[in-house]
Amino acid sequence: MNQVVIDKTIYSTAPTDGNRLSKEARSYALLEQLNIPFLRLDHRETATIDACLEVEEILGIEICKNLFLSNTARTDFYLLMMPGSKRFQTKLLSRQIGTSRLSFGEAMYMERFLDITPGSVSVLGLMNDKGKNVRLLVDRDLLKEEFFGCHPCINTSSLKIKTMDLFDKFLPHTGHTPTFVDL
Repeated sequence: MNQVVIDKTIYSTAPTDGNRLSKEARSYALLEQLNIPFLRLDHRETATIDACLEVEEILGIEICKNLFLSNTARTDFYLLMMPGSKRFQTKLLSRQIGTSRLSFGEAMYMERFLDITPGSVSVLGLMNDKGKNVRLLVDRDLLKEEFFGCHPCINTSSLKIKTMDLFDKFLPHTGHTPTFVDL
């Protein structure tokens, strides 16, 4: 397996190289505006949770699994945050949120609502969901961790952020209220 991380330098600021996508730059700008400290590690593309193992080791966290889901009719959309090591069980989640069937949401909805592409799904994408089209679902086990890891809307960097900063600062700013689930 090829190394994902070439340079193990950890940064506590936004990148200054000017070669970043605007959605990534907006992620850093919002974190700074909300006074949310973060640690950043740049790396090769990590499209799966398994590809993040090296990143997790360097940052000393478990990268959060973020799944973009929808109901069968594609009228309700969800962003599920859960520990990366947990197995996703559709039936268990469906019962808890009162929907009959869930499937992975299509990329066009992910891009329309969150300005994120497959492989880069992140809770930070909620900053782009001005119409509140996406309901946030959070596995309660995430609350046990002081920090969580996510992408800044692109999967070539990973961030270490205090879990409470997500709930106390970021989500109130976006207007998204989490629904807590047990998976």
